[in-house]
Amino acid sequence: MKHYKYFSVITGIFSACLVISNILDSKFFQIGQTVFPAGIILFPVIYVFGDVFTEVYGYSQSRKAIWTGFFSLLILIVSLEIARRLPAATFWQNQSAFDSILGKVPRIAIASIVAYFSGEFVNSFTLAKLKVRQVGKAMPVRFIASTVTGQAVDTFVFIVIAFAGSMEVSAMAQVFLSAWIFKVVWEVVALPISLPLVKWLKKAENEDYYDNDTNFNPFKLS
Repeated sequence: MKHYKYFSVITGIFSACLVISNILDSKFFQIGQTVFPAGIILFPVIYVFGDVFTEVYGYSQSRKAIWTGFFSLLILIVSLEIARRLPAATFWQNQSAFDSILGKVPRIAIASIVAYFSGEFVNSFTLAKLKVRQVGKAMPVRFIASTVTGQAVDTFVFIVIAFAGSMEVSAMAQVFLSAWIFKVVWEVVALPISLPLVKWLKKAENEDYYDNDTNFNPFKLS
């Protein structure tokens, strides 16, 4: 099995951004009339890394990174639930605030897991197929195209699971549209960073993988 210098480092940053973005998603902020979940600050970075994984290392390696992110989220959910249910110290008066903010995270994290699985694999699959079809050319096109499809699935699934019943449908639609557009625009804006990073990684890792005969089953980890 080929050893990669930077794969584990990138996977670690990827997983950290994923966990932090789920905590941030317990807050919404507003710019003008547009509402965003605060996790949007970091979540587009996750999709940039998703593109990097698939473009450089191939779908099978990207699949490993996605599963690593899944277990990171699972640890977050379990840890927060244990912390919430532990009896508060007599001098600590912040239990209600802790529950009010972080009590929402498990539902958000569960929504994120489902959305993350759906969106990340759609993103990775789209990019891998386009790379083969384009014979490695037009990298910016497949980065944007994979983000358009992957983020549409991810954002829709996340909002429905996380906020159905606690938010008006019109508000959910507004959040979906604004978040999706923002993430796609962010991908475009990040291209001057992501493209040179990918080119450098390909050279540093001596790898430019094409998924010609890849099994795209998301549950096949070998």
